[in-house]
Amino acid sequence: MLLLTGATGVIGGELLPRLLERDEDVRVLVRNPRRLGDNRVNVQISLGDLADPYSMRHALRGVDTVVHLAATIRDQPQGTIEELNGLATLRLLRSAERGGVKRFVFFTAMNATPFQRTRFFRSKAIAERAVADSPLRTTVFAPSIVYRPGDPWINLLERFSKLPAVPVSGAGRAAYQPIWARDVAACVAAELERKPAAKESRRYELAGPETLTYDGIVERVLDSNGGRKPLLHVPLPVVKASLRAVEALSGSAAFATWEEAELMEVPMVTADGGDAKSLGVEPRSMAQVLRSG
Repeated sequence: MLLLTGATGVIGGELLPRLLERDEDVRVLVRNPRRLGDNRVNVQISLGDLADPYSMRHALRGVDTVVHLAATIRDQPQGTIEELNGLATLRLLRSAERGGVKRFVFFTAMNATPFQRTRFFRSKAIAERAVADSPLRTTVFAPSIVYRPGDPWINLLERFSKLPAVPVSGAGRAAYQPIWARDVAACVAAELERKPAAKESRRYELAGPETLTYDGIVERVLDSNGGRKPLLHVPLPVVKASLRAVEALSGSAAFATWEEAELMEVPMVTADGGDAKSLGVEPRSMAQVLRSG
């Protein structure tokens, strides 16, 4: 039995169908099963979330492999970024160790360190360290920006494309190697097919085939949505003050948060082009994916 967290997210939405196609017995830990769509009839559903230790332990019964995708880039009613990305991962990992799980697959982020400027990267780095120290067979995936046509981030950029000028937080110069969620899912599936040795730990950096600044990513989305518009670079202090005000008024329903905007100032690039090809996956460019999807 494989336990999948984050099954309704950007990567999970691509990985779950792939797992089911190969007749994997999958259990998902979710708060809202309806977000699984048609796949909800093909999986075991464990209701709950990572903020609830009881539902976590219940979800792990009879599981030999955990694929932990669930994460947040903003504070949630159930907990903060640090609690849901860091502490909850540690709880899941320790419960997996006590419960007889053999294999633990975890997603961090490329260039996440305990000293990064953003809370998301720091929480991911701390969780990754715990996974690396685990006695289980572990695999860590560290992708650059992961996207999927129709995901909340792409949708927001497409909404901005209706404006006379598209607002961009900061200078827009941070570099990324965006990778399609379907290519990421293919990498995970390939790794799961491999039979690891006892107490083996592997780490893969996943990158798309091109390096783009954040401005370049916005321009790719604009090209797929009817053509270029001028980019309006908004100074970071203005972005921070504006989004803090939006959060104060809208809470968790805010269209964007300062923590999310600040992520666009942290480069996510690997010098050697990443490890997708070593897993038999040839990532597609962002332009190819957006044109076709």
